[in-house]
Amino acid sequence: MADFISRGYHIFFISGRYPDQEEWGINMRIMGLDYGAKTVGVAISDELLLTAQPVETITRERETKLRQTLARIEELMEEYQVEKVVIGLPKKLNNEEGERCRKTREFAEMVERRSGLEVIFWDERLTTVSADAVLAEGNVAKEKRKAYIDKLAASFILEGYLQNLSKKNE
Repeated sequence: MADFISRGYHIFFISGRYPDQEEWGINMRIMGLDYGAKTVGVAISDELLLTAQPVETITRERETKLRQTLARIEELMEEYQVEKVVIGLPKKLNNEEGERCRKTREFAEMVERRSGLEVIFWDERLTTVSADAVLAEGNVAKEKRKAYIDKLAASFILEGYLQNLSKKNE
C-alpha cells in the first residue's frame, strides 16, 4: 500500500506516485446525472472515487424526446467505463416529492433498463442554485452560465454521493 497523507479530498502521496486501483481494490467510475426538462447534466468520478468532474450538458428540443439523450448517456458510460449511476432527485424543500421527482424516477428507470447498471437517487436540492452561485463567483456572464450550470450541478450531486461513500468507508 502506498504511503499517503490525506487532507480532505487532497491526497499527497509520499512515494511520489499514485497507487493503482488494484492496490486499493477500486477500479470503477460513477456517473452523476442532473435530469431537467430539456437538459441532462453529466459528471463522472475519477477511478479512485475521490472527485467528480463535469463532463457535458446534453440538450433536447422537448422533454419527451429522450432517445438521443439516452443514447448519448450510453456512449459516455462506455467511454468512461461507468459501473454505477447517481441521479439527482429534485425533492421540494419540505422533503416532498412532486411532479419533477416522478419524471426523474421514470427517466431513471429508462437509464437502468437500457444500461443494466445500478441507479441510485441522491437528494439534489439547491445544487443548481449552488452551481449558479459558483459560476457567478467566477465572474461567468449570466448568458454563458446556461452552458455550464447543469453539468456543474451534476458534479455537485455526484460529489455529495462520493463524500457519503468515503464517510461510510472511514
